[in-house]
Amino acid sequence: MINNLSSTNLINKYRSNLTNSNSQNSVTKSSNAIPPQHTRASIFYVNDLHGKMTNMERLYAIARQFDSFTPSYQMDKLKLASGDIILGENYLANRVAHNFMNWAGFSATALGNHEMDVVPEKLSELIKNAKYRILGANVTVDKNSPMNGKITKSFVEEHNGNKYGIIGIAPSDVLDRVKHNKSVEEIHVSDFESTIKEVQDEVNNFKTQGINKIILLSHSGYENDKRIAQETSGLDVILGAHTHNILENVKEGVNLITSKDGEPVVITQAGKDGEKFGVLNLEFDKDGVITKVQNNLSTTREFRRILPIKYAVENILGKPEILGEISSVPPAPKHRLIAHNPNVDIIADAMKDELGADMALLNSGNIRGNFDVGTVDSRLISDITPFKNNMVMAHVSEKELVDAIKVGTKSFSNVGNKPGIFYVSGLKYTVDTNGKLLKLIFVDKDKIEHPIDVENPRQDKFYKIAMDDFTATGGDGYFTKRNPNFIETLYNFDKDKLTCDYIKKMKSPIVLTDDRRITVVDANTGKIIE
Repeated sequence: MINNLSSTNLINKYRSNLTNSNSQNSVTKSSNAIPPQHTRASIFYVNDLHGKMTNMERLYAIARQFDSFTPSYQMDKLKLASGDIILGENYLANRVAHNFMNWAGFSATALGNHEMDVVPEKLSELIKNAKYRILGANVTVDKNSPMNGKITKSFVEEHNGNKYGIIGIAPSDVLDRVKHNKSVEEIHVSDFESTIKEVQDEVNNFKTQGINKIILLSHSGYENDKRIAQETSGLDVILGAHTHNILENVKEGVNLITSKDGEPVVITQAGKDGEKFGVLNLEFDKDGVITKVQNNLSTTREFRRILPIKYAVENILGKPEILGEISSVPPAPKHRLIAHNPNVDIIADAMKDELGADMALLNSGNIRGNFDVGTVDSRLISDITPFKNNMVMAHVSEKELVDAIKVGTKSFSNVGNKPGIFYVSGLKYTVDTNGKLLKLIFVDKDKIEHPIDVENPRQDKFYKIAMDDFTATGGDGYFTKRNPNFIETLYNFDKDKLTCDYIKKMKSPIVLTDDRRITVVDANTGKIIE
């Protein structure tokens, strides 16, 4: 928390402890006196905000508190982000995220996969007045791209005469995380093995300049960050992202890693959607080795949005439209990627009914919030489903449908439960905790149920399915083709418009209920998991 910046209860971690396997971490109380030639720094960090505007409004207020805190000793203050600050293709929503970075005073962010949701022409236009840098040491950009020259490998940030080398990397799996657009044609990310070497090259470059306090903004994921920490030398801090881990405090072997040359490397990550933020306090010796560290994670919603930033956001987006009232909402699932979320069935229903489809598929990774009891407005809908992808009407075979749903159900056994199951409308299905699709039923407009053979689906039977173009064109691998021939109609609006139109037609107050359209059963006992 912000008021913990002056805490003296720091975890001491010296190089001798790291090279001696029999030594123990020591926790001591230290005075505020800084040893000669030692440097203290405090880093305010965020990652994977995904365009969540209400949390960005809170984070702006928190950043201002961070700025105003004055310790009794000299401390360098840095504000850094690790990518996926924006999300989707809605230009106005992305303007809010971009302006947030400027308003809050961040000096840099890594290039995340969601920055590449935006085509180069629009991304270049979006960041033309950026006061922060976009970093990608493992990125090359085509010479004719509007983004050429706008992504840099690293830079030096100086405070109180102390120089910090800041490096950034983009995710090597970007092709699996971004729909096929000009971004992935013009902006190229190295594979992970090459990325490790490129990070080391940047570190070595800083070392030749006498810069020994080096921070990596990594949108590569937790397991990759651990490898980078172990397989490079000279890094001090990895501010991580992409896999949405919550790395609290500092734990040896978890987020306190020994580098190739035996020095400590601290890894952070603050979850997703701006739900948490971090403050990392560090003390470096004269050689740039971390001797003390304190990692604080706090919950963003504990802080209030302040009126000036709310007005500034509304000046960009306009005032939200009131849609209706909700009187009852089922609880949101703990693990949203592998559990039915009846809270947002209304969005899938809107996709199907507003477009007149047989059914709708909504990838669970698309959902970044939940409904609450009370007034529903258009801003809330945008917050819940912030990806702004165009809707598609697709003519999909039964086999293609079953194959796509099975890609989602395999998430039960995938690392990080990616890409997540499908939320559906016009369908019911049962899956076990091993990810096996057990039953699939098509529910027609008259509510008549038609079982589908999940082991032998028909290739000559077709359905009109509403989905977004991210899903339809191979995003997250549900469908394998980048340019599928099953798209019948491409619309110029996203599911948030359909949801707003749908809710406005409903009689308030609205009661959201669980109709059991998705059932998860224990693979060992066969019992339904509530």
